[in-house]
Amino acid sequence: MSTQSPITSDQLPITKKIGITGQNGFVGKHLYNTLGLFPEEFQRIDFQKEYFENDSKLDEFVAQCDVIVHLAAMNRHENEQFIYETNVGLAQKLVDSLKRTDSKAHVMISSSTQEERDNLYGKSKKEGREALANWAEENGGKITGLIIPNVFGAFGKPFYNSFIATFCHQLTHGETPTIANDGEVKLIYVQELVDTIINEIREDKSKAEFFVEATTTKKVSEVLSLLNDYKTKYFDGGEIPVINDSFEHNLFNTYRSYIDYKTHYPVKFTQHTDPRGAFVEVIRLGIGGQCSFSTTVPGITRGNHYHTRKIERFAVIKGKALIQLRKIDTDEVLDFYLDGNEPAYVDMPIWYTHNIKNIGEEELYTIFWINEAFNPEDADTYFLEV
Repeated sequence: MSTQSPITSDQLPITKKIGITGQNGFVGKHLYNTLGLFPEEFQRIDFQKEYFENDSKLDEFVAQCDVIVHLAAMNRHENEQFIYETNVGLAQKLVDSLKRTDSKAHVMISSSTQEERDNLYGKSKKEGREALANWAEENGGKITGLIIPNVFGAFGKPFYNSFIATFCHQLTHGETPTIANDGEVKLIYVQELVDTIINEIREDKSKAEFFVEATTTKKVSEVLSLLNDYKTKYFDGGEIPVINDSFEHNLFNTYRSYIDYKTHYPVKFTQHTDPRGAFVEVIRLGIGGQCSFSTTVPGITRGNHYHTRKIERFAVIKGKALIQLRKIDTDEVLDFYLDGNEPAYVDMPIWYTHNIKNIGEEELYTIFWINEAFNPEDADTYFLEV
């Protein structure tokens, strides 16, 4: 199975200041968080959507940035004309601010493969991209016009960002998805898109039209078949399903992100007892990985790190534990109390920092499973207190 490698970087002497309009949107949040993994190379300039309604705030933001990634846009609304006017208007406000501040920033704008279709959304994206390209040509700036296929990934908004987001939400919330049009869809995983954007930031060249390649093409029914399999095997049965390639790995991590962790975990194992003792099946696998066993003395905490791609299970089989999860860009901490008298597990979601603490008076016994062997050169492990 192939897994996605993280971005690597040379040590650059100058920190680039990067701002993202739409910082709190689906792609924006992933980009913002990934840039945060490279603090020596990138400084993130905070953006709030209210800046578009305040010229001085917008100008202050623009003046600070070496790179602006313009992601702010409206994808869906009952009135297509409103979508068109909103998206063109946001691009024009950015152009006006770039002119007022005499900016020479490298501006990247997300457009869509829908540019080629005869609809107002596609037209709005094309006109916004062209407005920024004209500014760059006339004012000595740089432009990268990202023309992007369908994006999916963890934390996308159902019924808004992607049909995959909708299906994942439905399959984890007791609903049954339906297919309106079983066409072939060109897809890219959000982290693959983010890696592409960061590579373009590093390359620092103008490209008025930059077609981002889809990494897979699937029929809608093929995707739904895989997601139904994840529901049956993983959500209902706790089994890690067969994962054949990087697309399925990314789709599985996407599916997992829609689970309501508060109510789903901890999941109790089925325990078989007889006069000899007890037997518990800890994990059933369609893939390999690395399985570990640990003891933890009372009062000690392990972990306080997060992963961007790894799939991991903590199974408590003896003692009392507190497992904590926190999505890295939020303050909410999820507390799960586990007791070896009723063996149970919690799986670690991507982009959630996590830890485990022995809160009992005896040694804590834990079995850890992770889908790939530890590689210190590519650990996908980032330390952050819960």
